Amino acid sequence: MAWDTEGTKRSILDAAVDEFAAHGPDGTTIERIARKAGVNKERVYNYFGGKRELFARVLRDELAKVARDVPVESFATEDIGEYAGRVYDYHRLHPELGRLLRWEGLAFDAAVPDEEQRREHYSYKTAAVADGQEHGALTRELDADHLIFLVLSLAGWWSAVPQVARMITGDETEAEHQRRRASVVAATRRLAAPG
Repeated sequence: MAWDTEGTKRSILDAAVDEFAAHGPDGTTIERIARKAGVNKERVYNYFGGKRELFARVLRDELAKVARDVPVESFATEDIGEYAGRVYDYHRLHPELGRLLRWEGLAFDAAVPDEEQRREHYSYKTAAVADGQEHGALTRELDADHLIFLVLSLAGWWSAVPQVARMITGDETEAEHQRRRASVVAATRRLAAPG
């Protein structure tokens, strides 16, 4: 019987996302990831190296998913408010991404794994803002890098601290999510409006 290498790798990565999101890179073990994936831990080491390498791979994959699912080219032609709404939707459906990023911030004091590659990942978003500013569609009052950081913060903070959102705005009903999304869209448009 042939071994399904790609399927096994996918199972390991899925288990690693769950474990790292729940416990962080320092709070989980390769053994626990392997057990959840239904493989022996040697297979995890063979495919992905150590825990730090696996954590870096998980983050790289999760960031590639959000870039694929919430693309942007230029805010000269795309609505930055609707983009923020789509980011809000993504974080709502995939809260593990925010958890992984928060764990990364706690686990690494200086440069993070793949930092240069990750800078490139974020640079296209900054370039989309700069293009919008160049064409007069967005404010020049804020630098492009600060503006996109603020937009991502507006959209993602709801899922980063769901307990605070619940205490301030109420339970997470569908109606409340629609209200939150509308606020994200409106606040982003107001923040980014030219002149």
